[in-house]
Amino acid sequence: MELRADRLFAPSTLPPSGFSRLPTVTRRALVATSHPLATGAAVRALEEGGNAVDAALTAAAVLTVAEPPLTGIGGDAFAQLWWDGELVGLNGSGRSPARLDGGGVASSGPRSITVPGAVAAWSDLAARFGRLGLDRCLAPAIDLAESGVAATPRVAQLWRLAEQEGRAPFRAPALGSVYRLPELAGTLRRIADDGPSAFYAGPVAEAIAAASWLSAEDLAAHRSEWVEPLRVGYRGLEVCELPPNGQGAAALVALGLLDSVAEPALHELVEAVRLGLTDVYAHVADEPLPAFVLDPARLATLRSSTTYLCCVDEDRNAVSFIQSLAEHFGSGVVAGETGVVLHNRGAGFVEEPGHPNELRPARRPFHTIIPGMLLEGGRLVGPFGVMGGPMQAQGHVQLVHRLREGADPQAALDAARFRVEAGRRVALEPGLWERADELRRSGDEPFLDPEPHRFGVGQAILCLDEALVGGSDARGDGHAAGL
Repeated sequence: MELRADRLFAPSTLPPSGFSRLPTVTRRALVATSHPLATGAAVRALEEGGNAVDAALTAAAVLTVAEPPLTGIGGDAFAQLWWDGELVGLNGSGRSPARLDGGGVASSGPRSITVPGAVAAWSDLAARFGRLGLDRCLAPAIDLAESGVAATPRVAQLWRLAEQEGRAPFRAPALGSVYRLPELAGTLRRIADDGPSAFYAGPVAEAIAAASWLSAEDLAAHRSEWVEPLRVGYRGLEVCELPPNGQGAAALVALGLLDSVAEPALHELVEAVRLGLTDVYAHVADEPLPAFVLDPARLATLRSSTTYLCCVDEDRNAVSFIQSLAEHFGSGVVAGETGVVLHNRGAGFVEEPGHPNELRPARRPFHTIIPGMLLEGGRLVGPFGVMGGPMQAQGHVQLVHRLREGADPQAALDAARFRVEAGRRVALEPGLWERADELRRSGDEPFLDPEPHRFGVGQAILCLDEALVGGSDARGDGHAAGL
């Protein structure tokens, strides 16, 4: 039989089985990512004596090579960790230029670029928690960038879409064909040899400054920030999200609204998400979240009227990690001959004068990427996350709700989702379309969206007695695996 990509990956006309994909269950350690190469590399790091941070950083680096439309060292990163019984957050997002020329930001191109924070975040995590060293964590990514990666269905599709939109700085590979990123390999090798200074100073920093409105001084001044996560109770669980400048508070507001609703209907889930998103768009910026946003009395008043990976190791330390270029290939700008594609996080600022998220010098914009963590009674339940721009907080709400209802991580991730959009519009996956009339009766405007990538791609791991149970979203290419 002749196997051809156009036949092998054509939309299936076969009826689905009706049975769910089973979760992955291991005893010692477990990692879940959106790409098989990242999962495999992370498991090897664990086999070599690494811990959850080493596995997460190894996977994160591989994803910059395996999923270049989605993530890269020219982007930002956030992490939430449960470590030795303590909850720790890391904000690895960068700032606008310290000196502005009076012009505004753009949605793409040089004026959409803020300082990339991912490399500093990697280094800070490795230094504080890792065992193997950042150079070891970067080695598999360097090897793949040099030797080549076969394009998976999702990556090939998103790369092709970005090319059609004029955003792809590199030619899109055909599905299943091998592409190489030798310039990126060279920059990763510099970082492995010399640490983050190889990125934030010297030739790489100069190339980034030359390609953007940032200065070399902006890059040299960048620092990650260790932060205290926010927490909200949801039916006995403690749901933990990072504080602003990310949108995690939207998920907490929505879950806080739903906490006392015994069996929320679909329209109640939709409305809670809508209210949560409205709150963060009004209040979230590069400053502390106003205390009233998560105030239980306020939530009671409202009640009446969101590339992600995670790992739990044998010490039951957990990492919830996410990094991104924002839109596909970010700004569409490559920094000289470095292979570094720069993100367009600056597009997260708003133009409204006086808004908390207005563009100002050396400010971090509103961010969509959010890593989640679940606790119960002061103990780890597990890390979780759903990537996908403004879908992320919405995905967190739907995933946590399904987990609390008793679904295993794989089933909870694969369940059909909705996506709240402007006005009363609500996008539904095919699996929810039969419930469209429920939303119409509540004044919503549902529509069918058949594209799975627009509903996010998630991962989750839960602790179950002496075992770990994990899942990786069927909308992605990856899987969960462990020891």
